[in-house]
Parts: sequence; C-alpha cells; structure tokens
Amino acid sequence: MAAGGYYAADAGGGFPDGGGATNDKGDKSGLRTALAGLTTRGRSFLAAGIAAAICAYVLGQSDLLRVGLLLAALPLLCAGVLYRTRYRVAGSRRLSPARVPAGSEARVHLRMDNISRLPTGLLMLQDRVPYVLGPRPRFVLDRVEAGGRREVSYRVRSDLRGRYPLGPLQLRLTDPFGMCELTRSFATYDTLTVIPRVEPLPPVRLTGEAKGYGDGRQRSLALAGEDDVIPRGYRYGDDLRRVHWRSTARYGELMVRREEQPQRARCTVLLDTRGAAFQGAGPDSAFEWAVSGTASALVHMLERGFSVRLLTDTGNAVPGEGTDGFAGASQESADAAGLMMDTLAVVDHSDADTLSAAYDVLRGGNEGLLVAFFGDLDEEQAAVAAKMRQRSGGAVAFLMDSASWVQGPGAPVSRQCAERLRMLQEAGWTAVVVPAGASVVDVWRQADRERTGTSVPSVTGGWS
Repeated sequence: MAAGGYYAADAGGGFPDGGGATNDKGDKSGLRTALAGLTTRGRSFLAAGIAAAICAYVLGQSDLLRVGLLLAALPLLCAGVLYRTRYRVAGSRRLSPARVPAGSEARVHLRMDNISRLPTGLLMLQDRVPYVLGPRPRFVLDRVEAGGRREVSYRVRSDLRGRYPLGPLQLRLTDPFGMCELTRSFATYDTLTVIPRVEPLPPVRLTGEAKGYGDGRQRSLALAGEDDVIPRGYRYGDDLRRVHWRSTARYGELMVRREEQPQRARCTVLLDTRGAAFQGAGPDSAFEWAVSGTASALVHMLERGFSVRLLTDTGNAVPGEGTDGFAGASQESADAAGLMMDTLAVVDHSDADTLSAAYDVLRGGNEGLLVAFFGDLDEEQAAVAAKMRQRSGGAVAFLMDSASWVQGPGAPVSRQCAERLRMLQEAGWTAVVVPAGASVVDVWRQADRERTGTSVPSVTGGWS
C-alpha cells in the first residue's frame, strides 16, 4: 500500500495458520493446485518415472521399477512439502512520488517482512505493472530469518498521462530442486498518477489581470463576517475605531462603518476537449500539448494568487472547487493544484460538438481573466468563442491547428486556422496560433507580445 502500509498473506500452499483444512473438498483443491504448480522439470521427472515403471512391469525388471518410482516420487514429494509449507509474510509498497509528470521516473519501494517464527526459503517476488510503465519487475529473495525483512525497489516511467494500477504483489515459492512452483498474491494494489508536463511560465502581465489583482484589484465589503451594503448598528464587541460618525448622527444611534477587504483575482482556464477538434494521438499530439499548456497555466495562476477554475467544453469543472475556483497563494493551493492535476491526468476527448455548454457557464458573470486552449474551430464555434470574450475582464486564446501538428514542425498554418485567429482577435481576444512542436513558455511570451503589439503572427507557420 502507498505510504508504507502493510498487507499480510499466508505464503503456504493451503489455508492460513489457524484456518485448518476443514473439509476434504478444500484439501483436494489445494492438492490439485500444488500438482498444477509442477515445473517443466518436475513434469519431466514424473513422466520419466511413470514410463520407467511401465517398462519395468512389461520387461520384469525390478531395478528399473525402483528407479521409476524414485523419479515419480521426487516431484510429488516436493509438491507435497511445498504445499504444507507455512510462511507468514507482510509486504508494503511505497511510491516516491505517487504523482509524477509524464516523462519522469518514479521509484517503487517494496518491503517484505517475515512475521512468523520460522525462516523462509527462497522467495521470488514479482509486482504487476502495466505495460506502458516498463517491464514487470522480478526479484529473488534469499532466506529471510524469523522477524527479518528485505527491501527492494524498481523504477517506472510513462510518457502518457493516466492513472496506472501497481500490483497486486506476487510471491513465488519453489523447492530446492526446482520441481514445483506455487504463486501467492496479495489482495491490495496502489495507483500511480502520471500528470501532464508542467512548464514554469514567466510572470507576464496579461490583459484583464489588473481587474482583480495587484494595484488595480477590486475590493469587497465585509463587517464581522457579514457582507453589508450599508453601515449597521453597533454590536457588543465591535471595535470603536470602526464607528461611522456621519451615519451615527443621521440615525441617532451608534453605527459601525464598512470595512474594506481585498477581493481575490479570478481566472478561468478553459480546455477544449472535443474529439472533432483534434487530430492525431500520442504524447506529441496537439491535444496533449493543450493539456500540458492548461496544466502549466493553472499552476502559474495559482502561484500568482488567483482563484483558479478549470473548465472544459462540456461545462464541467473540477469536483470540489467553489464557485470562484480554488484559491491560490494559500496553504490549500498545493492541494488544489494536485486535485486539478489529477483531473487533467485522466481527461480525454469528449463527445461534444460545440462550446455552448462552456459558454453557458461563462455567461453567468464576470470571470476575470479567461485563458483558453482551443482545438480546431469552425465558423460557428469561433463565433461562440468570440462571445466568451464579453464575459471576461481579459481573454487569452491559444489556438491549435491540428492539421499542421499531424504534418510535423515547420508545417504551414492552414488558411481556416488563420481566419479563426482573425475572428478571435477582432472580438478582443489576445489570440495566438500554436505551431507544431512549440514550447509552452514561447507561446506564453508570444501572447504577451501580441497584447502589447510588439509582434505580428505569421499565417505560414512559426512566429515573427
């Protein structure tokens, strides 16, 4: 289990110690399991012994009969001894770390404890891992003394996002002659979360940021934990320095003035997941770049103190976040980032054809800064995206041209993508096209240059 938890199992061939063989049916089932564990060597010895015994009977050779019985009895004896062996062992698994970016390695630590009073024999330890994480690790553990422990570790790596199960852990028991081999599995497993790559972004000042952050941030009103529009009457315990004397003279009773409290800047990061909006697949596809860019923007905004919300084209947000999103620059910001990274680790293409659901969520009020990662847009969806700009204090769009991504780096931007880019810019978006193989940091800086008017996007690929 993760974080060093334990799980115990009886590594013998039958029932756990104290369980006993309560009926013949269970005992016969265990014996069949033991016989099924005969290795190629064991089955060869058994077949050779039976053949020798038959030949001895036909030829009347008693010496050959004794040899045949010895050959047949050896694997059966090994299976019976292995079946009756009782090892009480406990195992633990620890992931370091349990959440890892795509393309990075994580180390899995395994520990086996012999919790019985008898030493174990030779143990072969095997952990089940998905194919994308690498080969299945196998270890040979020599004799483990009573109360002793053994620790081993292996590395896993994946270029693909996702949640991958590790386990259950398996123990293989074998006799000294290699005649029989039995496998026992623990019941529990752990999960390794492979999150998108996150690139640290430069602290550029984007349009709409001042609407809720820094020198231009708005302020809300609060008194004693309540949001009041007008001064209220004095209550026992209120600070006398907050007395509003003009209202006191007007109403003839002691009134307490309003207290200003900064309102946290808000940012919504929109990820277009429509299956029809992206072409290609794999870690170098346009969709994976959009997911990585979304993750980088979310972490960057949280670090800058924004209340961040993750939104998809289906109108779904991260479960557990508030109406204003997750608060950044607080003790909970790391947990918020982890929750959103877990969501992005498993995000996949949606069946939606439009961005209408996301627009319905955004049109509910002023969203502060809006950062969007769009796939291919037709004229209708570009018009929907253009209307999103009206509901935000500032809007930055990164427009993917999937066709050029399929062709590879250096491919020209399609005429349709250039036209959609123009529509977004005319609607007030700070919009840039993301060429194949571009760095998230480069296009982030490009968006800042577009905002300040220091560069002009090229419709033939790349940036000027």
